[in-house]
Amino acid sequence: MRIVLIAALVLPLGACASITRGTTSQLTVTTTPTGATVRTSLNHSCQSPCTFSVGRKDEFIVTAVLPGYREASVPVKTRLAGSGAAGFAGNVLLGGVVGMGVDAATGATLEHYPNPVAIALEPIAPAVAPAPAKPGRKKAPAAKPLAFKPETPSGV
Repeated sequence: MRIVLIAALVLPLGACASITRGTTSQLTVTTTPTGATVRTSLNHSCQSPCTFSVGRKDEFIVTAVLPGYREASVPVKTRLAGSGAAGFAGNVLLGGVVGMGVDAATGATLEHYPNPVAIALEPIAPAVAPAPAKPGRKKAPAAKPLAFKPETPSGV
């Protein structure tokens, strides 16, 4: 009975990072200018600035679109988080191999980068038209070339 009680207390701690950090994280997207339509390759959609929940082990692409601006995309990757590594290490003391497996499978030890995602949208340049002539100004006429007359010697 004592072993069952100990197991009941220890098994919930089997995945320390999964418990302390969870299996999802919040990702914030901002754009300059604001108000762009933001979509991810995971099918999230919102107007910037916005925040949505994603799985910790998901890697994806964030794309922003706004009329009059070029579409821009940013890849979002994962990496080992400092606090995730500490939770994973806690499994050595409390959760053992099972806890490590759960944390690795859920991605609880990972974080997204960049987070927040900041996208600066580039305006689409309008077609450049030639500058109109200013009224009231006339071009000066081109100078006439001087006529060259060879001198003729006198008396010839």
